[in-house]
Amino acid sequence: MGRRMTYSVKETFLTVQGEGGQAGRVAVFLRFAGCNLWSGLERDRAKAVCQFCDTDFVGTDGQGGGKFASAEALAAHVRSFWPGGGRPLVVCTGGEPLLQLDEAAIAALKAEGFEIAVETNGTIEAPGGLDWICVSPKSTAPLKQRSGDELKLVYPQADAMPELFEELQFKAFRLQPMDGPQQMENARAAFEYCLTHPKWSLSLQTHKWIGVD
Repeated sequence: MGRRMTYSVKETFLTVQGEGGQAGRVAVFLRFAGCNLWSGLERDRAKAVCQFCDTDFVGTDGQGGGKFASAEALAAHVRSFWPGGGRPLVVCTGGEPLLQLDEAAIAALKAEGFEIAVETNGTIEAPGGLDWICVSPKSTAPLKQRSGDELKLVYPQADAMPELFEELQFKAFRLQPMDGPQQMENARAAFEYCLTHPKWSLSLQTHKWIGVD
């Protein structure tokens, strides 16, 4: 049985994963509403734990957004975006997806034939059954999810530098240049850091280069 609490989804869409270890793979992106590090409202940004987020995760009014009364209804919604064939993949993101993505939703998505990836800030321990765990630490937020497939660190963050995370149990460590007015400077700095610290690889947001979601 699905859980009784409603799942709130900002948007759902079919795209190509643009970053990280699964870059280039077709996926349904399922963006859950809400985050535990920022309200998503500009008036709260200056006092938020994460102040550099550029994603709209407030409400359920995005493309393919809505409220779903059961895990099965959520999974059927996701399935409706897959064109058929291939290896169905859903990327659960946010906001912070683990505020809502639970064992019932995972089981329902699996029943629809999906591999499940999650992009999380790591402050909530991931439930079982996920196929790909990507953790992106934010500022001083304490990490509870300390293992997974990739640690993707937005760089630079003065209070979350790479050396703080190198002993964690991840299969890959990636630096992703912080977006914004200094993006090119940040990309160069990440490039230089990787050259001298080869445990880390460079992750670039290729979907932004070609202007797609």
